[in-house]
Amino acid sequence: HLEAEIRVSSRYYFNRKINTLSKTNILYFIFYSNKSKSSNTEKSLFVRSTIRLKKIIMTLTVCVGASGSGKTTFLNDVYKSHKCTYIRQYHNLRPYIKVSAIPNFDPRKLPYWDIYERENKANSIIVGGTIAGQFMAGLSGGQRKLLIFELIFQRTAPQSDLLIVLDEPFAGVTDDFVPFITDRLNEMRKKHNILLVTNDHVDTLKKMADNTVTVSAIDRTKVKINDREGVDRNLALISMSIGDNYAYSTNNNDLKFFTDVEFSANGGIPGIAGFTTFAFGLFLLTFWNSQPGSEALVLIAAGMISYFSVNPYLLQLVDWRIFMIEEAEALLHSSKSMNKLLKTNLTVLLILIISSIQFGIMQAVIDTLSGVDMYFAILFDNASLMLAPICLGLYTNLSLQAVQILGAFPFLMMIFFSTTFSPGAGVDGLKNLRYLFSRYYLFCMTPSVDIMMEGCPESNNLLYLILSSLLIVFIFLTVIGGMALRSKLQKKKHSESKRQSMMTMEYAELQVELFGEKALKKLKHIGSNVDLKSLENSVRSKSMEDDGTSSDEPVTVSDETV
Repeated sequence: HLEAEIRVSSRYYFNRKINTLSKTNILYFIFYSNKSKSSNTEKSLFVRSTIRLKKIIMTLTVCVGASGSGKTTFLNDVYKSHKCTYIRQYHNLRPYIKVSAIPNFDPRKLPYWDIYERENKANSIIVGGTIAGQFMAGLSGGQRKLLIFELIFQRTAPQSDLLIVLDEPFAGVTDDFVPFITDRLNEMRKKHNILLVTNDHVDTLKKMADNTVTVSAIDRTKVKINDREGVDRNLALISMSIGDNYAYSTNNNDLKFFTDVEFSANGGIPGIAGFTTFAFGLFLLTFWNSQPGSEALVLIAAGMISYFSVNPYLLQLVDWRIFMIEEAEALLHSSKSMNKLLKTNLTVLLILIISSIQFGIMQAVIDTLSGVDMYFAILFDNASLMLAPICLGLYTNLSLQAVQILGAFPFLMMIFFSTTFSPGAGVDGLKNLRYLFSRYYLFCMTPSVDIMMEGCPESNNLLYLILSSLLIVFIFLTVIGGMALRSKLQKKKHSESKRQSMMTMEYAELQVELFGEKALKKLKHIGSNVDLKSLENSVRSKSMEDDGTSSDEPVTVSDETV
């Protein structure tokens, strides 16, 4: 509790412990006096001080309702509508992450951590769970729930005025850990506004809560807020808006965490390194001493090995993206954009390394595919087949199956339209599409097959190859840019509609109902047309009435009441 001493007169002091009362959100004080009697004026001052200090209290709002009534949907819509920190009911973390490696996190605060310290597992225990169909033993489901909850608690402790949205924080947690969660909620509510959904320990949370939002499966367009029936659901969503977004400060610990996780045994890189070594070792043995004239076969075989060496890493990008986004929402590490950029750079570096290995091995088995131009031609030709899965896997919300199908299109189209597998064949009109594929220009640079390719450029062949290899990226950026522009226009239209709703008296009354006098400051900030002075007086009068006092006259308050 926030504690302070307020000197009221030379003889009386207050030892203040700030708490909240259900619905009215009035502060109460524990009053100490060296006198057995106190004047009515002093007691009135005491009561009025509670009203004036009300604005500093944050709120805990509980969303309840029958199963299937749309509680989680309500939270999802709040998350889409406002800046907030959102923890889902089943929040995913990559199961191979070591708990002790999480940056800027003290796992010793977890109520079960002493078990792993006694067993000497504190530095090796992983999060646990399932990813890509593979189960990894580690923390149990309930322990992971507590881990995420404690992670949110520690991350948000240095900041204030956040909106924290929790979906079923008690789900999967045994009763002996419930006091831990309720204590953490009481601590968090001192600095932050909290909105949570629960089906467990409903009575406990409703007693703790300042507000209760009840959703119904019968009429999904209306909700009940405290005693206010028939509140428009969209207006209720807008009204849940007091709170800021979490500000994450990136540091070297985040970069170290990214590196440690990606290069761990289950991060994917060690497996790729092992397979690449094995595959190119066999290639070296079976293609050794290849003769001039077989350059195309050597080139295709080595390219296929490179493609299949990188492909497993490309396929796991979808799962990585899904888990990483939920980790960022749980404040495990820095922003989603930063992690996507780091993952993109790592994947491109992997393509660069494997392409370099391919070029080196090819030099060992045949001496007619050499030169700087050939190196860059092989590199960008490989990239033309691998950039699509990177773009789709990391920067869209497509499923794994969709990414696999669309990501394979460049490879499939190259077989059909580059004419490298069918020199001189094909319908005349379709054959012109060969100029869009880097493999065509690569074969124009390859000895023994260059004379079979139709219409090879007389100069700037490598430049055309590089440009055509990046065609997928250009198309992707154009589509994403168009979608982003459309989304921006839709958000602008939605924001205007939202702002109009925020100007109404009903919105103002809901804000005050939920957040008390804190809402008045926000209403003033957004330029509300509502008579805020009258609303403020109404709030104070109601608070006085709820406390059994009058705003106009000193009141008689017994020592027992105080």
